[in-house]
Amino acid sequence: MNVVVFLLALGITCRITRLITKDTLAAGFRSWTAQRFGDDSKFAYLVTCSWCTSIWVAAAVVPVAFVAGSTVAFQGVAMVLTLSYLSGVASNWLD
Repeated sequence: MNVVVFLLALGITCRITRLITKDTLAAGFRSWTAQRFGDDSKFAYLVTCSWCTSIWVAAAVVPVAFVAGSTVAFQGVAMVLTLSYLSGVASNWLD
């Protein structure tokens, strides 16, 4: 895996982790998880803890990056997700 693919995989991991644990778009999923398994359950904790979620997201991203990292499709999707994450960080920092 080259450095570019690694950095793109990092960006994908950051963006998907943020989507699951913090973004409004996934609030329904987090609420459903808490209702289904209980507020104090490990599953509810998993979908609200960035540190915990990121390892599972990375575990899914790494094999895909190894297999498809050099393809235009992977790199295109990865760039969109990475730039989305970096734009969010920049806008929070600049505001």
